[in-house]
Amino acid sequence: MKPIGLQLYTLREWAAEDFPAVLKKVAEIGYKGVEFAGLHGMPAAEVRNMIDDLGMVACSAHGGIPTAETADQIIDECNTLGHTRLVTGPGGALDTMDNVLAAADRLNAGIEALGKSGIRLGLHNHWAEFQPVDGALPEDVILEKCPDLFAQLDVYWVAVGGPDSATTLARLKGRAPLLHIKDGMIDPPQPHTAVGQGVLDMPKIIAAADPNVLEWLIVELDSCATDMTQAVEDSYRYMIDNGLAAGNR
Repeated sequence: MKPIGLQLYTLREWAAEDFPAVLKKVAEIGYKGVEFAGLHGMPAAEVRNMIDDLGMVACSAHGGIPTAETADQIIDECNTLGHTRLVTGPGGALDTMDNVLAAADRLNAGIEALGKSGIRLGLHNHWAEFQPVDGALPEDVILEKCPDLFAQLDVYWVAVGGPDSATTLARLKGRAPLLHIKDGMIDPPQPHTAVGQGVLDMPKIIAAADPNVLEWLIVELDSCATDMTQAVEDSYRYMIDNGLAAGNR
């Protein structure tokens, strides 16, 4: 089983008020790792000390596409937090092939900006990456044009885009070391639910991953009709109780 992490964007409203309390709660639930989406004004070194003390690690972080101007700061923060995987979006629309190719160019430039730092750049998808443009999926085009880019597959948004999540993961598993584990109804696509309470077949999806490539299963909820903190705990319990991930509790 792979370790379970939480994308802290999930608890962004609480984190904006009391980030240390959020980290403490996530650790108490049993998550092994956290994926950052900003540090809420705290120095990276202080945050690193906190997660170390709580028995967690940084599995990755979300941020903008690195540039020559921002790369040094990004690399320093990643090194301080103790992870090597930076995840970003395409940086623009994917509704035409010209836009898809432009996104690939931006991502390749980001990879070049990171240089030989050891920090790897990955693409997080929403639905647009899996809706055909000129007969091709933007995700496939971008991965082909960016051979050094990894995929952080958000299994829920894959399904909203149209393809079957398990089939897609089986096809792209060599490029997908990180999964966003997210659940809900497909129509409407929000609010989301705790993992295990939506329509996705998580055991089938996770089984489709390559265990030699997969590193982390990262729970994320963009929205929730119920209490978000409870949904975070319910998601953890579902994953652990069903033997789908390894946690600390």
